[in-house]
Amino acid sequence: MTDTAPGNPRSSISDTWNSSLRTLFSLVMVAMLIAVSATLVGLDYNRSRNAAIADAEANMRGFMSRLVDRLGVLSGDTSALVSLVSSVANSFLVPPPERMADKVAVLREGISRSPHIDGVYVGYPNGAFFHMVDLKQAAWRMALDAPRGAAIAVRSMERDASGKPLQRVLFLDKDGTQFSDRIVPSSGFDPRTRPWYRAAVNGKAAVSTGPYESATTETLGMTISQAHRGNPQIVIGADVVLDTITDFLARERLTTGSVSFILDAFGRPIIHSDRVMMRRIMAAREKDSPIVQADSDPLIQSIRLHPPAPGKADFVEVGDRTYLVMVTPLESALLLSGNRAVVAAPLDELMAEANRTLVQGLAISGAVVTLAVLVSLLLAHLITKGLNQLTASANRLQDLDFTTPIDVSSHVSEISTLGGAMNRARDAIFTFALYVPKELVRKGIESGHFSGRSAWRQEVTALFTDIYDFTTLSEKHSPEEVVAMLSEYFDIFSEAVGEHDGTIIQFLGDSVFAMWNAPAPDARHAEHACRCALDVEQRLGVFNAAQRKKGLPEFRTRFGIHTGTAVVGNVGARERLQYTAMGDTVNVASRLEGMNKNYDTTIMASGAVVAQASDVIHFRPLGTAQAKGRATALEIYEVLGAEPEETASENDAPETAGNGSNASDSGV
Repeated sequence: MTDTAPGNPRSSISDTWNSSLRTLFSLVMVAMLIAVSATLVGLDYNRSRNAAIADAEANMRGFMSRLVDRLGVLSGDTSALVSLVSSVANSFLVPPPERMADKVAVLREGISRSPHIDGVYVGYPNGAFFHMVDLKQAAWRMALDAPRGAAIAVRSMERDASGKPLQRVLFLDKDGTQFSDRIVPSSGFDPRTRPWYRAAVNGKAAVSTGPYESATTETLGMTISQAHRGNPQIVIGADVVLDTITDFLARERLTTGSVSFILDAFGRPIIHSDRVMMRRIMAAREKDSPIVQADSDPLIQSIRLHPPAPGKADFVEVGDRTYLVMVTPLESALLLSGNRAVVAAPLDELMAEANRTLVQGLAISGAVVTLAVLVSLLLAHLITKGLNQLTASANRLQDLDFTTPIDVSSHVSEISTLGGAMNRARDAIFTFALYVPKELVRKGIESGHFSGRSAWRQEVTALFTDIYDFTTLSEKHSPEEVVAMLSEYFDIFSEAVGEHDGTIIQFLGDSVFAMWNAPAPDARHAEHACRCALDVEQRLGVFNAAQRKKGLPEFRTRFGIHTGTAVVGNVGARERLQYTAMGDTVNVASRLEGMNKNYDTTIMASGAVVAQASDVIHFRPLGTAQAKGRATALEIYEVLGAEPEETASENDAPETAGNGSNASDSGV
């Protein structure tokens, strides 16, 4: 029989949301598997991505190191030859044609040992010129119309007996024997007008000029030149062929789409690994003149506008593509010194392996989820089969049908237990039904800037610290131990002050002087100084715990914070400046630090700090005190804690400005 009365529990159950156990079990299983699989795949992808980026950074640093080494070798070999010729009294102190044999002997030996040197030359103050050329390059052979067998050419610009300029070309074989001498018309070349001569004349050290494209050989090169010590108006120079650098950039690529190039001080490309780009760069120059920028390249433009930090890999967006870029200043070698080397690799290519891992992980996860759905459906069917049988038996019991026994077989112990309980209930109800009318039983069941020396007035927040009884600590430990402990101690301050937008002005023995709102403006400088002090205090707790484990002394640090106007700027000698702050504000902060010992406090701030930060920083008033060397008394406070950063940001909003004044009135 079926009961459809409004008060029937079976009718009310169907009115609420419900779903079958099979569906719920499948959904829960699928959701759990998707969450676990997505987490594992995401973690694996993130690990692969980080590993790929770390490998790329390591490869970039290795690439930069090898590039610097190559430049160092080129610079060292060439500058050594130039310096040797210019450092001793020799045949180059007299212009050609005097002592030609001696000149040839010296330079021939040097040029034969340095295959990357295109030529070595000497410019004289009277316009005379001596030039030795290695004829390995076909362009030089063609330009000089070198005879067969010539290995070296010597060009000299002299004057004949009548004083007219002339140009002499000598050709030597591989053994250095001269077998040809030719007089050619003067080209009007004057070494005194050349950049390499002007850069080195009357100087003492070697200098580099370029890079430029040689007018004769059309190769990329640079010049290292140096004035002769015997006569600083005589300049010795050597042309260095940079083909080995361009080949190196083109050959060593991290990925197929990776590029590397060298930028000058103005951000213009001068050497590029892309052959096409290199030809565009070379086409934009004038013969024997420094190379100018070629057509704009989006990657180069992005790096110029947003240069990454030197020596650190960073991401640069170029259109719809992201590059991992590393920029390294070239400072260790004479060649290309002052320029920057750049290596850039497309992130999608670096992530190719990680992306393949992601796809594989997603495919495996999809297969696992599909299999899990099938298994969960099977398990849900086995479970719900027994539950459905029990439900049918319960409905029969509700109708007081005792003719069909409750026989539910299941491998789920709870279902088997429930079946046994229902059988016992059936027996009990059956027994009860023997003594009570069935209708009665049924009803019973249904009822349930800096630049130069200058200073200016600026509102700042100054912080001073000092280690309690540091002199005694120092006496009990060796200087090496003290330095090691202080270094780790100062690391804490360096990290904390930087994270809270402050600047460490000076380390004074064991003390630290830090400042906010200068040089960079900071509207919340008082708050940030207090947060920094609290942060350092927390970090020192970890530091001191480590000190105790090592058997080393703990550092008890006191802090003094004051806000006010100070004279801020660059002070010092002409050759030695220091950025600092001076005035009463700085002195008061220092005095507040020392006053902690009188009040048994750790962090002490002035009333000026409280006036600016009381809405987000908790203070305890300590009354007034007289600072040493100051006529007027100070309101002093202990810094106790701070509101979370989110709360501080909300308090900055205009509509919550009133809360800040109330906090100030409370003093805590």
